[in-house]
Amino acid sequence: MAKLFLRGQPLADATGTPFPIEAVLFDKDGTLCISEPMLHALAEARVFHARQLLLLRHPELPASQGDELGQLLKRAYGLSNSAIHPAGSTAVGSRSQNLISTATALAQVGLGWPEALELSESVFAATDGLHGQGSKHRPIATDGLHDLMNALQESRVVCAVISNDDEAGIESFLASQNLRSKFQALWSADQNPRKPDPAAVHALCAQLGIQAKRCALIGDANSDLRMAQQAGVPVVLGYGAGWSIAPPLDTSFACLQHWRELQVEAGQPIS
Repeated sequence: MAKLFLRGQPLADATGTPFPIEAVLFDKDGTLCISEPMLHALAEARVFHARQLLLLRHPELPASQGDELGQLLKRAYGLSNSAIHPAGSTAVGSRSQNLISTATALAQVGLGWPEALELSESVFAATDGLHGQGSKHRPIATDGLHDLMNALQESRVVCAVISNDDEAGIESFLASQNLRSKFQALWSADQNPRKPDPAAVHALCAQLGIQAKRCALIGDANSDLRMAQQAGVPVVLGYGAGWSIAPPLDTSFACLQHWRELQVEAGQPIS
């Protein structure tokens, strides 16, 4: 059992009593890791291949249809010339959700839904090597993360990842950063229910054998924070330093910009 402090102030209930914490649940992209370069390359490649395949399979279409598709996909993905918007589908959504976004854009430029889905699958097959283990832009840990993980481990706080990345992507990141031993459980897009369903938090807590009311959750998206709140997690923190564009976090949630702002104090076990 431990207590968490944000910038020296205890994270406490209305009476000022610090919440006893047994586990911390972390989002991955934009929280545990800086994955924007990888995701930017992935989104750009998906736009490129979607335009190419659309015009290749439908040579009767004018080039302007490809341009329109490109703009639709960029808005859906949250893609700009130099950044990924932290609330866009590339940053927040799972692979399957981004596939549906892609198919929806293709349907908007005139494809039937079955063909739009099939073309989207082809686009993703052509670009999946840019993500996860095959990426040339491997995600790196956010600044100060290793020190925080050591402090949590020393205080016997259990840690877990809850992410819309697939399990292979989570495992690859943790292994590449020598962090796998710091996490006792993973909840990925391969499992159901998925984020942002509060039941995903309960399922992960059940896997850990720890009640949600003894947990903290840290994420970079309002959907993460509201999910945790609805699941009964008492300590819900936004993390704002994982993207070049600051995530538009609800100001009703406490937020940190560097892991050194969060301190851990070991406590006595609850009998």
